[in-house]
Amino acid sequence: MLIAADKFKGSLTAVEVAEHVTAGLRRARPGLEVEALPVADGGDGTVAAAVAAGFALRQTAVTGPLGKAVTASYALREGTAVVEMAQASGLQKLPAGVLAPLSATTYGTGELIQAALDAGARTIVLGVGGSATTDGGAGMLTALGARLLDAGGAPVGPGGGALRNLAAADLTGLDPRLARTEIVLASDVDNPLTGPAGAAAVYGPQKGASGADVAALDAALAHYAAVLETAVGPRAAECARRPGAGAAGGVGYGALVGLDASFRPGIEVMLEVLGFAEAVARAGLVVTGEGSLDAQTLHGKAPAGVAAAARRAGKRTVAVCGRLEVGPAQLRQAGIEAAYALTDLEPDPAVCMAQAGPLLERTAERLAAERLG
Repeated sequence: MLIAADKFKGSLTAVEVAEHVTAGLRRARPGLEVEALPVADGGDGTVAAAVAAGFALRQTAVTGPLGKAVTASYALREGTAVVEMAQASGLQKLPAGVLAPLSATTYGTGELIQAALDAGARTIVLGVGGSATTDGGAGMLTALGARLLDAGGAPVGPGGGALRNLAAADLTGLDPRLARTEIVLASDVDNPLTGPAGAAAVYGPQKGASGADVAALDAALAHYAAVLETAVGPRAAECARRPGAGAAGGVGYGALVGLDASFRPGIEVMLEVLGFAEAVARAGLVVTGEGSLDAQTLHGKAPAGVAAAARRAGKRTVAVCGRLEVGPAQLRQAGIEAAYALTDLEPDPAVCMAQAGPLLERTAERLAAERLG
């Protein structure tokens, strides 16, 4: 059996999910051959999944979302680096209870990319998600050598709010190694940069933005794109409309217009990087899952991507989850023949979160009894 599950957010990492499922399966079927391939879709846990698959863990000090130094990790193997934006510029890097929707910066994400270049990366998978920022990737580009200036010729301040003061942009100073490096923007969202479906409107409130903040950020991002159009031409406006431009507070836009990145669904990229095709070829049954298996899961999240890839390989897939909010027909349409929820054993969500490991082992025992005969 191949366990290719994402994290149970707030309870278990993807690695821990695999460990508990393995324990439960082997308790029910001693000697069962189990292979673990923890997965992620570009957001929190992406570096950990790469390390579990054999990448080397690298750590470096970078600028956090509020400007203070934080320790961030990336993963490296044979010239391919997996860079997780949340490691440098994520909500997890903010002090407890502190949000900074107008001033949080992606500068540290740029520094993390720089570290990967310094380590010899020729391909960089930039996983975006869980960001604290809405600066359109301006901080990231600045860290990599771009100049974003106000009317007085001074650098604009950090964060999306400061982009309203942007008067001129110069991308010619970007690290020349970027032109020789394949940059893949890995994301599970396909929003444009601005507008009702854009970075500020859809995701700003999750980062503490009020209604007035959302309007200000959306206008600032539109102005930013207009200034970049003056600097680099019509491509800047076209990139702002592309799917993925609005990912992670618009860092997708910065990657598309400044780093010439290609946008791909996060789970699709990560399955390639992690070697899923080889692993699934050895498997008789695939177990995927995440904390909440819901309608959003079926639109580009890790379990749906795993199930689709397994189906293409002619393999069956079942899922484990904390809670299940979709019906059997929707699951089957996604290629998941059955799902096992912790809430089947413990209806109290708080208890499920606190005792996720033991409950997951019992769930895996039940799965083995029903699916392995």
